[in-house]
Amino acid sequence: MKVNECTVHELEIVYKPKFQRENLEKITNSLGAANLLRKSYNENTIECQEEVVVLFLDNANQVIGVQKLSKGGMSSTLVDIRLILSVALKSLASGIILSHNHPSGKLVPSDADRTMTKQLKEACKLLEIILLDHIILAPGSGYYSFTDDSTL
Repeated sequence: MKVNECTVHELEIVYKPKFQRENLEKITNSLGAANLLRKSYNENTIECQEEVVVLFLDNANQVIGVQKLSKGGMSSTLVDIRLILSVALKSLASGIILSHNHPSGKLVPSDADRTMTKQLKEACKLLEIILLDHIILAPGSGYYSFTDDSTL
């Protein structure tokens, strides 16, 4: 009788940052975060297509990376918490700022926005990563900050 053999492959985790620490932009408030995030959105589609963009920060609130997580339709897009956290862990991020746009221009968070923010905050807590803010951008210059509204 032959026993099935199983091969387990060894994984190696390597971290090689592609940035220089002295050139990192520091986030000090929601306005600064919103202005920086807005640069990652497509100006031509911000009024018609929802997107999700995530900032990853070190423990000094310096931006170590940005991730364009998803593009959706006119009224929704996917937020995969596992993908966000996998990038946070790989980049050794201490904090996260989540953002998405509302093509309608309405800056009031939906119930789905609030639920997802709460879920991400709880997941981050398990990994000792801080969800610093969730910012909703509108076409033009408007934004909503969960932190400024004290709902985070």
